[in-house]
Amino acid sequence: MPLPRRNDPASTFRHLDWATIAIYLVMVLAGMVSIYAACYNFDNASMFADTEFSGKQLRWIGLSLILGLVILLIDARMYDTYAYPIYVGIVILLAITPFIAHDIKGSKSWLSFGPMSLQPAEFAKFATALALAKLFSSYHFVLNAKPSNYVKALAIIFIPILLILLQNETGSALTFLALFLVLYREGMSGLVLFAAIFAVLIFVVAIKFTETTVIGIPTGEFVVMIMIMVVMAAMSVLYSRRAEIGRNLLFWFCGTGIIIYILDLCEINVPGLPALLCIIGIACIYIVIEAIKYHRPKLYIACATAVLSVVFLFSVNMAFDKLQPHQKLRIQVALGIVEDLRNAGYNVNQSKIAIGSGGFFGKGFLNGTQTKLKYVPEQHTDFIFCTIGEEEGFVGATIVTLLFLALILRVLAIGERQPTTFGRVYSYCVASYFIFHFCINIGMVIGLCPVIGIPLPFFSYGGSSLWGFTILLFILLKIDAARKNVLSY
Repeated sequence: MPLPRRNDPASTFRHLDWATIAIYLVMVLAGMVSIYAACYNFDNASMFADTEFSGKQLRWIGLSLILGLVILLIDARMYDTYAYPIYVGIVILLAITPFIAHDIKGSKSWLSFGPMSLQPAEFAKFATALALAKLFSSYHFVLNAKPSNYVKALAIIFIPILLILLQNETGSALTFLALFLVLYREGMSGLVLFAAIFAVLIFVVAIKFTETTVIGIPTGEFVVMIMIMVVMAAMSVLYSRRAEIGRNLLFWFCGTGIIIYILDLCEINVPGLPALLCIIGIACIYIVIEAIKYHRPKLYIACATAVLSVVFLFSVNMAFDKLQPHQKLRIQVALGIVEDLRNAGYNVNQSKIAIGSGGFFGKGFLNGTQTKLKYVPEQHTDFIFCTIGEEEGFVGATIVTLLFLALILRVLAIGERQPTTFGRVYSYCVASYFIFHFCINIGMVIGLCPVIGIPLPFFSYGGSSLWGFTILLFILLKIDAARKNVLSY
């Protein structure tokens, strides 16, 4: 097993990935400028004034740089050695937070220390990444070796999720689901990711298209049934390597579909849902017969996918009804089911107006009307991107997107050159967090995702977020800088 030599600060700075440091510095400084623009109210206050959010963010940036320097001076072996104790300490902190935190807009996730408030959920990200990296670097640990390995990895991921949900912080909790990308990188079957994407697709279609009907059932359920049939046919071809099986299934689905359509045109009452379930059931029986006949046990996956998809479809409405009213409304607004421009949809609508009004080159620094007149609430935190879009236009938004793309690709490149499993897994954890935050934050600002309240890394105002992402990134940089000192024995 590889072990690093003693800590050498000179070696650390010599081998530090300065390109990533440069991207980090550009992003945090651009974030501070964007925060000033978002909060500017024509009073000619300095960007560095203590009364301005940008001035406060500058202090957080200064403290973050000191924190990053301390992280770089710590021996890289410490992060491996104390990964589990750090994780346990953060988990304990998450567990007690709801009991000692003040209620802020229905959330009990902020701990106050005099004039300063911190959110433990932000620090749980690097602790969970360290614990997951430690697990995967354990002696002879292989994710697919036995089911218990999956249980261990999922436990590390879901314990923080459950504790953060108890704080009524759904957005922060969902962030940890990004770590499934790490499991995929380390050997988890692609079927799991496909199942997750397909489940989301079923949920969206089933919820969105409920007001119209086809053959007596909601359009959403009808479309999902068709999707299930197509997936069954595709999987049958993939796992049997026999095109005729997929062809036979398509003939069966299309033929029965045409018959049902003709009967419906003739105003002959056809019980739509039982008919579709019967069609899928007969297809499953055919697949099982083919699996036995040609000794293709993987064909059972197509049947299991169909059955589980149908069960999930019928549970969608039940799960949706169990959401909080404001969560349901946000999803309905995001899907275009409900148009609530004065309440739940107000932020997103104003954000889209701001971004759209920016045009190609933007209105210019401090010239954004939507921003200056405070039409977009929380525009210096979760909705900071709309300020960039309005004042810097398509060009500015593209530059920010390219900065994040460069950072993510850089982190992935760092991960691929690590000589240890610990370093590689931790790198992919960092990349997964950045991908999730960037995609979901931009998605909710432009109306593609429900508003779940997660910041844009290094741009949104907030000390906890900035510190959390700084710790994540600088631990990675320290591990990477120490890779040249690794010995094998």
